[in-house]
Amino acid sequence: MTPRATPRRALACAATVITAGLLLAACGGDKDDSKGSAPAAADNAAAKSSTVKIVVSDEDCAPTPASVPAGTVRFEVGNKGSAKVTEAELLDGGKILGEKENLTPGLSGDFTLTLDAGKYQVYCPGAKTEKSDLTVTGTARKTWKDDPALVGATQQYATWVTGEVKELVTGTDAFTAAVKAGRTDDAKKLYGKARVHYERIESTAEIWGDIDGRIDGRIDDAATAADFTGFHRIEQELWEKNSTAGLGTLADRLSADVHELHTKVQHVEYQPAAIANGATELVNEIQTSKITGEEERYSHIDLLDFDGSLAGAQEAVSVLLPVLKQKDPALADTVTSRYQATATALKAYAATPGYQDSGYVDYSKVTDAQRRVLAQAVDAYAESVSKIAGKIA
Repeated sequence: MTPRATPRRALACAATVITAGLLLAACGGDKDDSKGSAPAAADNAAAKSSTVKIVVSDEDCAPTPASVPAGTVRFEVGNKGSAKVTEAELLDGGKILGEKENLTPGLSGDFTLTLDAGKYQVYCPGAKTEKSDLTVTGTARKTWKDDPALVGATQQYATWVTGEVKELVTGTDAFTAAVKAGRTDDAKKLYGKARVHYERIESTAEIWGDIDGRIDGRIDDAATAADFTGFHRIEQELWEKNSTAGLGTLADRLSADVHELHTKVQHVEYQPAAIANGATELVNEIQTSKITGEEERYSHIDLLDFDGSLAGAQEAVSVLLPVLKQKDPALADTVTSRYQATATALKAYAATPGYQDSGYVDYSKVTDAQRRVLAQAVDAYAESVSKIAGKIA
């Protein structure tokens, strides 16, 4: 979960807001069928990409223009001075299709999506007017679904995510069983073995904000003590109190939430640009919550989380790499080399069996200077990965 400047978990549960950028559509009742039909006059909609500019401010985040033709849309998001509004999300009903977050004053970023006709909203939490409409009209003459290589990439990625969530279920059940049995030392070692699978697929898990909040929320995000649940709530007790006492209900809830996540991922359809956006978010999250030590503040297994996010991003990149090599071989080479540099920087802290059997050293022992070296490698990799969506959309 990406850290927020405000306690977003309560808001997410109320508004069913999510933070991924991976979803094209969740099959079933969540889909807005109105997007499947467009006016006949829209058949001649342009196939070329459009650009929408979004400036977040204390007042709003209205898109410019407010209407674009169906097809590939690049969203350029910037913050020119708001201290309290630091992100913008594109919503389809209750689902985030794409986002840029952690945009402090002066920062900017972008994401790219393929959009069907319909009504969408740009959402900037904390603004006076939080939601502004975006209308997409017509029918794109050509989309990524016309490219067999991209269709295959989305299918490959979906299979990988499903497998990882299955491993998450197995690992979480073992972890929660140890918690309920009072085996504190075992629970500590099993904690990271489950967590790493969540980190790999976090950009998909965040599609369902309420579930993600219950599984991965931190104490900073909880409106009340009762809202702080999931992995990190149990982590706090295990490391601060070295005890599993009274954690049975929390363990049962965590296991149930992970099983529910496993059910939901069976019905997700992905799009290539959004998979690339998700990879960017995973790499950015290494910077914002892993390298800082914010996420695993009690257990200090942050390097294993780093490993998980890096693996998740690289899987997303890998399924898209064959197409990227055709469209921009130089960028493909850069992405590959910067991934290798990041993996090498992380490998310097590998250990067997490692702190709490994590495969890495205790992150609290890593110096600020060493963290800066890691951050530099991650920054370079993130910069190159951020360009993929615009190339393959």
